[in-house]
Amino acid sequence: MKLTYIFHSGFALETGRSLLVFDYWMDPAGVMPGLLRTDKPVYVLSSHFHEDHFNPVVFQWKKDKPGIRYILSKDILKHRRALREAADVWLAKGGEWQDERIRLRAAGSTDSGVSWVVETEGKCIFHAGDLNNWYARFLTDECRRETVESPEFGICVQPEKEEKRYLGELKDIRKLTDRFDLAMFPVDARIGNGYTRGARQFIERFQVDWLVPMHFVASGFESAWRMKEFAEAQGTRFWSIRAEGESMEF
Repeated sequence: MKLTYIFHSGFALETGRSLLVFDYWMDPAGVMPGLLRTDKPVYVLSSHFHEDHFNPVVFQWKKDKPGIRYILSKDILKHRRALREAADVWLAKGGEWQDERIRLRAAGSTDSGVSWVVETEGKCIFHAGDLNNWYARFLTDECRRETVESPEFGICVQPEKEEKRYLGELKDIRKLTDRFDLAMFPVDARIGNGYTRGARQFIERFQVDWLVPMHFVASGFESAWRMKEFAEAQGTRFWSIRAEGESMEF
């Protein structure tokens, strides 16, 4: 299989029988036109309504790919980012859909929408969407049990409660599977100290062959590479992405 990094949390996964596009937002390297020239069936997945994970421009691809399928989180519909008839499938946490090529299950998130568990051609793939331990930097002795203000998100949170919520989502995912051939997961330095904590907790709880960072566009490629040492210590291979449009095979 071949995975191409598009931008931010956007990836294209080409298998022997299909092309899956996850959380498309922008295409700085201009790789999508070439990818969409494939003769294989194309599936477009969007985990939630935020503009950095869902761009309605994906519906324009149908002009050249009439058989394309759109599988979207229900919160996109709830927030009126797309019409009901625009998608072939709408899923919320616990939802499942499959055809003769892929089996797709919607797991939970600690933000909006869902995360994705995809089984295809003997491989199990995970795309986290916005599932992460977003408030890890507040998990100090002083703040752990307090309500603190998160300037980045403009809300007040209880860090310990938020971490328990995150670990609860991981527990629910383990009911579906305990291993992934490849997992795409946020490693976002903007959230401050402890920004790798969520990804580390993920690979401690699942057998992950390849860990692929995402959601790091504002803090830079190098910031995501910090996960490499932690991943390899767990026996997990890590893709140190260096540019938009770069690909790896696994």
